[in-house]
Amino acid sequence: MEILKKPQYFKKICAYLFIGGMLPGLSMADTSSKDHLYHKRIELHEIEVKDNLAKTYLKKTTSTATKTDTRIRDIPQSISVITEEQIKDQSLLGLKDAIQYSPGVMAGQGEGNRDSIWFRGNQSTSDLFVDGVRDDVQYYRDLYNIDRVEVLMGPNGMIFGRGGVGGVINRVVKEAAWENKNEIKIQGGAYDHKRSSVDLNNRIDETLAVRVNAMIEDSGSFRQGVESERKAINPTFTFKPSDKTKVVVGMEYFNDKRTSDRGIPSVDNGLKSYPYSTSRSTFFGNASQSPNEAIVKNGYAIIDHTFDNGVSVKNHTRFSDYDKYYQNVYANGQVKEGDVKISGYYDNTQRQNFFNQTDLTYNFKTGSVKHRLLTGLEIGLQENENYRINATSDTLVSASNPFTALTFNSYRYRNTSTDISNQAIYIQDQIYLNEQFQIIGGLRYDKFKTKFNDSVAPENSATINDQFISPRVGLVYKPIEPVSLYTNYSLSYLPRTGEQLTSLTSSIKSFDPEKISNIEFGIKYDLLQSFSISSAIYRLERSRMTITDPSNSSNTIIVDGQVTKGFELGVAGKLFDSYSMYGGYTYQDAEITKNQGTGATQILSGTTLGHVSKHTFSLWNKYEINETWSAAIGVISRSDMYAATPTTTTAVNLPGYTRVDAAIYANINKQTKLQLNIENLLDKTYYQSAHNNNNIMYGYPLTARATVTYTF
Repeated sequence: MEILKKPQYFKKICAYLFIGGMLPGLSMADTSSKDHLYHKRIELHEIEVKDNLAKTYLKKTTSTATKTDTRIRDIPQSISVITEEQIKDQSLLGLKDAIQYSPGVMAGQGEGNRDSIWFRGNQSTSDLFVDGVRDDVQYYRDLYNIDRVEVLMGPNGMIFGRGGVGGVINRVVKEAAWENKNEIKIQGGAYDHKRSSVDLNNRIDETLAVRVNAMIEDSGSFRQGVESERKAINPTFTFKPSDKTKVVVGMEYFNDKRTSDRGIPSVDNGLKSYPYSTSRSTFFGNASQSPNEAIVKNGYAIIDHTFDNGVSVKNHTRFSDYDKYYQNVYANGQVKEGDVKISGYYDNTQRQNFFNQTDLTYNFKTGSVKHRLLTGLEIGLQENENYRINATSDTLVSASNPFTALTFNSYRYRNTSTDISNQAIYIQDQIYLNEQFQIIGGLRYDKFKTKFNDSVAPENSATINDQFISPRVGLVYKPIEPVSLYTNYSLSYLPRTGEQLTSLTSSIKSFDPEKISNIEFGIKYDLLQSFSISSAIYRLERSRMTITDPSNSSNTIIVDGQVTKGFELGVAGKLFDSYSMYGGYTYQDAEITKNQGTGATQILSGTTLGHVSKHTFSLWNKYEINETWSAAIGVISRSDMYAATPTTTTAVNLPGYTRVDAAIYANINKQTKLQLNIENLLDKTYYQSAHNNNNIMYGYPLTARATVTYTF
C-alpha cells in the first residue's frame, strides 16, 4: 500500500508495532508478589457469560461496547444485534438491509453509491466498524462473511474515538473454528438476481483451523438500466498453540460494481412540495453514465493472550486499501413547469488505513468490590486522496422523458489530499459494587493531527492539531436478577475535516471539533433465558455546528445546532420453542435549535430534522410449524418524514407507509434447506429514503428471492 512506501509512515508503524508487542511483556512485570491485592486473580463469574444461543435472534454478550466480554444486560447503553440466524432467515445481503428491523436506526439513500446510516436523527457515512476497527470509506458493505451486526446507539467516543454522531455499527467477521462444517448457497430471484456463496470451515489439527468465505453476485433492479455485480473472498486462519493464546489472521478482497442511482426529484406546485409522480422504474439522468466501483483489500491479525496473573492482552492490527470511484448523471433540482435540471460529476477516492489497537484487561478486587479494568492504546494512520470532475454544464430536460447524456470537463473541480495521524489512550473500569449495583466509567484521550492540502483552493490547506477527551459514565441497578435499570452519559467529537476527510475550508479550519453528547435512561429485561426486552429514553445534542452568519453571509459561525429526544423499545429472541421475533418501536423528536443559514436556504429554530420519522414500528416473526416447515412474516411501518430538513422556502414531505414481508422455509433433509423470501408482499408503492429533496428513492416492489442451502 502507498502508506507503507512513505518513510515517515513506515517508521511510525514499526514503532507502534514494537510498542504493541512490548505491552504483553510489560504486563508481566512485577507479578511475583501474588499476595498483593491488585495481582490476585479474581474470577468474575457473573460477567463471564457463555452465550449458548447461537441459532436464535438473541445475542446475550458482546465485547464491542466495552472491549470486554460483557452481558448486554450489564451495559448501560441501547444495543441491538442482528445475529447470523436472523441474517439467514431474512436473506440479508447488505448492511442497509440488516438494520431495517432494528429500532432507532435506518438506512438513507446514500446518493446511490454508499451506505448512509441515520442514528437517532443524525446521518453518518463513517461510523462503521469491522471487528471494532474503523471502516470509513463510502461503499456498500456485504454480509457474506459476517457473523453478526451490532448497532450501538449514542456517541461512543470513549471506545471508538472521533465521530459516533448518533451511534455506530460494528460488523463481526466469521473466523475459523475447530469444526468441520461447509455450506454452499445458491440464490435467484426477481429482476435477474443471481448469487452464490460458500462458507468452508475445516479443522486442520488441534492448533490450526481454516475458513474461507466467498461470494459472487450479478443482479438487475426494478429501476431502468440499474445493475450490480459483486465478488469477494475472505480466508481466515485461527492458530491456538495453547488454551491461553489465540491468533486470528485474515485477508479480504471485495469488489462492488453498480449503477449509481439517485432516485427521483420533487415537484413544487407553489403551495407545497412532494415527490414527482412517475413510474417506480424511471431513471432521471443517464444510467449508463453513472458507473460506481469500490475495491477493498484488507489484511488483519488479532492476538489474544491471557497470563497467569489475571491479565489478558489483545492486539488487533489492520491494513486496508480502498479504491472508490463513482460518476452520476442525476436530477439536481425540483421539477418546475414540466422540466428538471440534470447535473453530473465524477468522484474518485483512494485511501489507505493502518490501525493498531492494544487492550489490557485485568480482573481484581478491592475489598468486596470487584473490578474489570481496561487500559488501551490505539494508533491510526490514514492517507486520503480525493478529486472531483464536473460535467461541462447542466441541462434542462422534460420530466416526462428525463434521459440525457452529458460531457465532462478535463480539469478537476476539487483535488485534495489528507494525511491523518491519530494516537489515543483510554482507561475504563467496570465496577461491581454488589449483586445489584454496577458502575462503568472511562476516559479516552485522542491526539488527532491533520495535514490537509487543497491544490484547487490553496487557502483551505492547513495543518491542524486537535486534542479531545471523550468520557463515558454509566450506572446499572438490578432490583432482581433478570432486570437491569441504567443511566448513561457519553460524549464524542468530530474534527473539522469531516467524516470523509475532505471538508476543511478556510472559514472553519480554526474551529474546535464538533461535539456530540447523549444522556440515556433505560431498562433491560431477560423475560426468558431466550428472550429479551429493552427500552431507552434519551436526549442527544450536537453542538459547535458551523452555519452561515445571518448578519454577514461571508462569515461562518458556530452554534449549538440540534437536539434529538426519543424513546426506543426492542425485542429479540425466542418467546416459545417454535416462535422467534425481532423488532421494536421508536419515537423521535428531532429539531434544529438555532436559526441556520440566510435567505431562501434559511432553516428556522424549531424545524424538524430531515429523514426522521416520528414513529417507527417493526416486527419480524418466525414460526416453526414442524421439523420440516417454518414460516415468517414481518411488518415495517413508518410515519411521514421530510426528505431533507425544511428551509423557509422548501419542504418535501415523504408519506408514511407500512410494508409487509414474508418467508417460508423447508428442511428437505439434514443437509438441504430451501427458503423463499418475499419483500413487500402487498406490493405497496412507497418512498423508502432520500439523500435530499431531489434524490428520493422508491422502495422495492413485490420481490421474491429463493435460496438453496447445502451443508456438508
